[in-house]
Amino acid sequence: MAVKEVQVFRLGVATQFERLTEREKRYAHHMARAAWYGARIVLQQVSPESPRIFDFILELHRSCAGDWNALVHELDISREDLDRFLIYAATFLSNVGNYYGSGDQKFVPGVDVIFLENLATKSPKLTDLYNDIASSIIAIPPYSLGYPSNTTQSSYYLGDGITKEEISMVSRVLEENHIFPENTRIRKIADNEFQVLLASVLESVETYSLKQTYRLPDGKDGPVTLVCGDYSEDMRRMISELSDAVGCAANDHQRDFLQLCIDSFWTGSLGTYRDSLRVWVKDKAPRIENIFGFVEPYQTALLARLAENSSKFIRRLPWVIPGSQENAGKGPFEKELFEPPDFSSIHTLAYCSSIIFPGINLPNYNDIRQEEGFKNVIIANRMVAESQAKQYPFIDPSEEEQFRKHKFPAYYWWVVLHELLGHGSGRMMVETEKGKYNFDINNPPINPIDGKPVSSWYKLGQTWTGQFGDLATTVDECRAELVGAYLMDDPELLELFGFTATSEITADDLTYNTYQQLGVDGLRGLSNFNVDTGKWGQAHSRAHFAILQCLLLDGGGVVIVTHDKQAKSLRVHVDRSKIVSHGKPALGRMLLRLHMYRCTADVVACRTYYEGLSKVEGEHIEWRQAVLANKPPPLVFVHANTFLNAEGTVTLKEYEPTVEGIIQSWAERNV
Repeated sequence: MAVKEVQVFRLGVATQFERLTEREKRYAHHMARAAWYGARIVLQQVSPESPRIFDFILELHRSCAGDWNALVHELDISREDLDRFLIYAATFLSNVGNYYGSGDQKFVPGVDVIFLENLATKSPKLTDLYNDIASSIIAIPPYSLGYPSNTTQSSYYLGDGITKEEISMVSRVLEENHIFPENTRIRKIADNEFQVLLASVLESVETYSLKQTYRLPDGKDGPVTLVCGDYSEDMRRMISELSDAVGCAANDHQRDFLQLCIDSFWTGSLGTYRDSLRVWVKDKAPRIENIFGFVEPYQTALLARLAENSSKFIRRLPWVIPGSQENAGKGPFEKELFEPPDFSSIHTLAYCSSIIFPGINLPNYNDIRQEEGFKNVIIANRMVAESQAKQYPFIDPSEEEQFRKHKFPAYYWWVVLHELLGHGSGRMMVETEKGKYNFDINNPPINPIDGKPVSSWYKLGQTWTGQFGDLATTVDECRAELVGAYLMDDPELLELFGFTATSEITADDLTYNTYQQLGVDGLRGLSNFNVDTGKWGQAHSRAHFAILQCLLLDGGGVVIVTHDKQAKSLRVHVDRSKIVSHGKPALGRMLLRLHMYRCTADVVACRTYYEGLSKVEGEHIEWRQAVLANKPPPLVFVHANTFLNAEGTVTLKEYEPTVEGIIQSWAERNV
């Protein structure tokens, strides 16, 4: 689809940056530079053409020194067409590639080929770059990212005609030889011959006792060859900045973390990277977080108070049996000791990714989270942009003003609960060693869904992502969203946030707005469903639609969606009187199922249940058409840059929240 309009927001950070010491500014600068040097890796992972499109945009900026009006006169092009291309360029740069980070759908310039050819005449370099991207920049299909096919493409799976079955076969080789997949790509060389590309600076596999060649499973006669050095030059530049950051680190945890990161990037060892995360979670409440942001001090005390009271609210989740004395009242499906994680509200300086989430819970390895702990980070300046953006018109006009007024605080605390208690709760039933379990195998705990002893668990070596595959991310996010929404009517919890029966925005207002958002988010999620392939393009979107379906099917009328086909309008109506009596129990039943499926590795039951709730058919197809007809322009973001001066001081530069500002910020990043 051609991108025609965008909403531009500046992720302002100047006030927070100026509060830092000179040493802290140096640390932030080097960490931000390391992040931005990862941009070319992201580009290569999005699509084969993305790096060259990136270079085309920045060369065009250089060729006219950022004076876009000069191009109009010199190339005899219309300003309207140029503006359309600049919107494309800004969208590309904000998504770090030519597919939307949210939904994985391809977007193309809203101009014709003749216009692009005219731009390419500005310099010989532009001509060369355009010759490389001339067909791919406008090609539809592919429509979206996914397993390679006639309609989708992927830069993770390379080579002609590689199939899902072949990808699965090579993935088995990696798993059986304890090679983590996260920093690898698969390339098909010929039938039954594959390469696994490993991201590293070094090009030798001998650095951590890996073999060069492995054999295919199931008696197939063919090699799987490990090839190190993928993204080598980009990782070398990242390492240079991380090495400079070591000298500015605030404590030993930060220094040790950085050194392990450097070692991991150098050798390609994911085991070393996992070790770095074990150190990272021990660095509590740093002034500068290494996901590159700044602590927002006035919120931190309140977030800490919530974390300190986490165990109390976990006991109110639906898998905890009221009055139970087991596990300090939390039952067998919850960790014995909930250690409050480090929890920060930050302003991001450098967020180099195809999608900027408003909140993050890391690390994404459940074994480390369960054994060592985790961190929650709320991206405050990203959330502010979300609250100010144009919204889908799915709320009745008579309620729209109140909805907008209450949306940000409700959304903020929903995200907080999602990250802290959603991703932070739960205990997996696991075989930890051969014949040893983290539960009584002779007297298994009772599954609250059916009242019978649990009969499935994670066998030795099995993981959540490995077992649940394509469902893992969306079910995990759905479960976390449900935890937050389920608790958003708890009077004691909302009072902790400052919302009571007499506050300016009351606790009841906040709860009501949360259910409105559940409806709106469920509908807008349909924009990321591909009717042609029958696949969801974004894990959160699928989760939101499944929750809406739960409320529509099991909520006793707490949420109703009305559809005017002729006007292509949708409206979400929430019955305030049914939230506690019908809405909360419905969310609780769904939450209990997903939690138990996750805890007990019950993949079959989870797939049957979740695929049923997230199936798009019948009137949902008509709803999707109305959603697309009312879709607001996508959000794009302009970040600041930092510059290290000759005397060793660091300055920050922010840019205008315009498409030109986005392009200028990337041009001055020099990556």
